[in-house]
Amino acid sequence: MFLKKKEKKTYDRENQRPVLRCSICTGEQIAGFKNIHTGKFEEVRFIRNNKELDEFMEEYHISTITKEY
Repeated sequence: MFLKKKEKKTYDRENQRPVLRCSICTGEQIAGFKNIHTGKFEEVRFIRNNKELDEFMEEYHISTITKEY
């Protein structure tokens, strides 16, 4: 009945970049942000399909995301 408004979230664009971390063995994908200075990865969401990836990218205003294996 009631639709929850999706809140637009932000991240530190100067020090972080969006990354989709993928497992070669299991195919598991985790979306998050990697610090460009330290290399530390901050997990945000487990991605099971393209719809969830699109929702993640829309929430954080991301147009492109890189994959890391």
